[in-house]
Order: sequence, then structure tokens, then C-alpha cells
Amino acid sequence: MVNIHDFRVMTFENKCDVVTYYGQYLAHRFLGECKVFLYGAEGFFIEVYYSPKYQKVLMINAFDQLAGLESYLELISLADLERRSIM
Repeated sequence: MVNIHDFRVMTFENKCDVVTYYGQYLAHRFLGECKVFLYGAEGFFIEVYYSPKYQKVLMINAFDQLAGLESYLELISLADLERRSIM
């Protein structure tokens, strides 16, 4: 698995591969017309912004600060994250 710094400089296609093969789905939320999927990786989190209207991924964002999970607090349990050893 890669670290967050390596992930951030990857090509879009490589980021998609990492999410597909190593990401652990945690939750999703809606932001405007986008559906944002949250995945856990080893030591960081990945958000995938998907447009149902255009049927494609628009953006992939990686973060490692717990503050980034604020939008998901009602959807996920931090205890579950700890048990899954994502953090």
C-alpha cells in the first residue's frame, strides 16, 4: 500500500486503482449533485467524488486528519474505524 504523499502525486488512473484494490468502503454522502464515497486506506482516507449525471468520477481527494471526517460523523463510527485498523 502507498502512503498519502505518494497517493497525492499519482495519476488519476493510478489513484482509481488504489481505491479499487486497497480502499475499504466506509460511507457515502451527497454534495450538491455529486455522490461522495469515503474509503479508508492504510493511514489515510480517500474521498471519491462521483457524478451520477455524467456517470464518471470527477475528483479524488486524500486526507489524514480526523477533521476531514466531520461530514461523515452521522454515518460512521470512530470505534469501527479503530477496530478496522485504518487509522
